[in-house]
Amino acid sequence: MSSPDPSFKPFADAIGVFDSGVGGLSVLRAIRDALPAENLVYVADSGHAPYGDKSEAHITQRTLTIGNWLASSGVKAITVACNTATVVAIRHLREQTHIPVVAIEPAIKPATNTTRSGVVGVLATTQTLQSESVARLCQEHGTDKRILLQACPGWVEAVEQADLHSPDTESLLRQFLEPLMEQGVDTLVLGCTHYPFLRDSLQRIVGNDVTLVDPAVAVATELFRRLGDNRRMGANPIGTTHFFTTGNVAHVQYVVTHLWGEAAIVEAMA
Repeated sequence: MSSPDPSFKPFADAIGVFDSGVGGLSVLRAIRDALPAENLVYVADSGHAPYGDKSEAHITQRTLTIGNWLASSGVKAITVACNTATVVAIRHLREQTHIPVVAIEPAIKPATNTTRSGVVGVLATTQTLQSESVARLCQEHGTDKRILLQACPGWVEAVEQADLHSPDTESLLRQFLEPLMEQGVDTLVLGCTHYPFLRDSLQRIVGNDVTLVDPAVAVATELFRRLGDNRRMGANPIGTTHFFTTGNVAHVQYVVTHLWGEAAIVEAMA
């Protein structure tokens, strides 16, 4: 068998997007809405999810592995749709690539501008909340606010199983939401891209007076700006979307189809 041609770029001119699992589909949807003509490539690193309880070395290694795979496949930009990967490893990925890298981070700044009570809750993974990036954001934007950091173990796993509305999931959500509500929170940052898929349940539990802040649209807007004249202006109104995973293909395909809202074919990442 002949060796693969290293010059072959199967996703030349596409946008690469990755997350520790399926949560980044919330960002992928925002990108599809903002840039409908673009071809998209999504990688769910489900074989290594969740990142939130892994070491920084492991998260950095996975971020570089997937980022370099996307870059070698010819993508013109990479979106890191994982808060944990951003706060731990984004600097390393940017040092190794020569294409635009747009990353998501907890929307603490807009949340502090939105709150009426002055009390903001940040829902995220343990690794994200313990990062220097979150400490910096709290210091820069929370001097006259009270910012409560809340790790939410189990939420990522629920979304990875497409278990969004069961009694067990509702109980898990309440476990971490109710202590925040008792402290007067009126704004909640969805600091993990998995959490928007729990939005309906979250909003029902906390009530309509509490604002949920999701930075996915801001990421898509920044990607639109960074691409500039390199945006795709083809005749076809909707670009293609390819899905890959490092996990169980059949299971991830089931979950992606459920969360994406239409049939999806998921392939194993080589």
